[in-house]
Amino acid sequence: MKSLILIMISGALINNVVLNQFLGICSFLGVSKQMKASASLGGAVIFVMTIASAVASLLYNYVLAPFGLDFMKTIVFILVIAALVQIVEMFLKKKSPAVYQALGIYLPLITTNCAVLGIALTNVQNEYNFIQSVLAGFGTAVGFTLAIVLLAGIRSRIHEEDLPRPVRGAPIVLISAALMSIAFMGFSGLSF
Repeated sequence: MKSLILIMISGALINNVVLNQFLGICSFLGVSKQMKASASLGGAVIFVMTIASAVASLLYNYVLAPFGLDFMKTIVFILVIAALVQIVEMFLKKKSPAVYQALGIYLPLITTNCAVLGIALTNVQNEYNFIQSVLAGFGTAVGFTLAIVLLAGIRSRIHEEDLPRPVRGAPIVLISAALMSIAFMGFSGLSF
């Protein structure tokens, strides 16, 4: 039980996919302008990454590895992720058009979000079983959501400040993201 909790905490805080591994930066910087859009994307990433980790684990352990098709894992995982994103996109378009519009181009970009593919491949590399893969996917997605919501909160406060012209816009956002990354490095000493 302790190792399962450690896998989740490690994915969310210690090895944060955005702030430590630097995966998923495009949606992290692009969607973090509004809190609602950031939280919505985070929810979509939690769903897609958790389910993708589960399906990828099953496919790898029961189809690809036994039949010697390991070399196809990247292609198969991309197809699984693309299908899940399409399901989320159809659901949001029907049930929450405002959120669908707020996410814009970044919702389909979850398909190519290297963080989602990265965790599926990392789970295989770490030889995680099904439960460990699901928890690693969930923990990583929660870490992504935490990072993007925190940056959205910081950006909303920065927008209200009178900043020098050279750091307005993208420079201050990148500086804020760098400082968040440094702050999350403090979790690297966390142990159980």
